Amino acid sequence: MTKYFDDFSAGEVIELGSVEVTEREIIEFAREFDPQSFHVDPTAAKDSPFGGLIASGWHTCAMYMRLMVDGMLADSSSQGSPGMEELRWLAPVRPGDMLAARYTVLEVKRSATKPHRGTVTFRSEMLNQDGEVVLRMMGRGLYGTRDAADVPNPVETS
Repeated sequence: MTKYFDDFSAGEVIELGSVEVTEREIIEFAREFDPQSFHVDPTAAKDSPFGGLIASGWHTCAMYMRLMVDGMLADSSSQGSPGMEELRWLAPVRPGDMLAARYTVLEVKRSATKPHRGTVTFRSEMLNQDGEVVLRMMGRGLYGTRDAADVPNPVETS
């Protein structure tokens, strides 16, 4: 069932699923996008401030995004996002960690100028197997309303 703007409520928590982090994926992602030694070289990582291999924060964000799409966005009226106000990597993510994603609705506000959609302000978190928050993001998502089909598209012309 499609989730529309109208279906969100402040305080709602949506559990998005979980993912196991592997050494292979950490290294593959980092080689492509963030090739710092503590992300790509397990031996060198032992001498880093982290004491071992860790995932890039961007990798953690990408894993969250996948869980968010699979757990909610793919079956929603999502119209994208104007961005994030906050992004924090709070603890290292290591091979073997099991991360769970959570989406908490902070505020819902229908657009005054585009009544066919609304903004959902949210907090996203990834927690490891010990319940420690390793990633926290605050942002906004745009979602279509149930009655969007009755509202003409403002970019269409006759």
